[in-house]
Amino acid sequence: MPDLIEESKSNRATCRTCKQKIDKAVLRFGEETPNTFSSDGGSSYFWHHLACAAGKVPAKVRAAMVNFGGPIPDREKLEAILAAPPRASGKGAPRAAYPYAERASTSRSKCLHCGSAIEKDSMRVAVEREVDTGSFAATGPGYLHPGCAAEYTGDEGLIEKIKANMPALAPEELAVLAAQL
Repeated sequence: MPDLIEESKSNRATCRTCKQKIDKAVLRFGEETPNTFSSDGGSSYFWHHLACAAGKVPAKVRAAMVNFGGPIPDREKLEAILAAPPRASGKGAPRAAYPYAERASTSRSKCLHCGSAIEKDSMRVAVEREVDTGSFAATGPGYLHPGCAAEYTGDEGLIEKIKANMPALAPEELAVLAAQL
């Protein structure tokens, strides 16, 4: 069950991004997620308005659009959202797909690899990590110094993945990041 685009079957679903109802018979984006209530490890979907998902998880929406066979209303508007640079980080702001790079907004985050603090305004690499709270598992960003990222992930093509997920990254920031990786 991969991520998908489909026509909503009812008006009961609520968008996980904007928290508004998704009307019946409009296209919606389903983000596949593990079903915590399934005893066999099944999956379910987090539903989003198509435009909301394009701003939040553009890489997933692009992949789902390739697999969707039908027409997409307001496709030009959706393409513009997908082409726009990721919004600034902050509470409630959507993030780019993992891995991504950004400047640290505070000096409170610690590197997952070496454990030392990541200085404010320095570049950091975000990777997806899973945190087990005891009653459930949650996913979110884990941060790394650029110099620690390649060793921690073991990924030789990390800079290319960051470029793909962060098309609006300034060339000078990309150069600094590539040198540190």
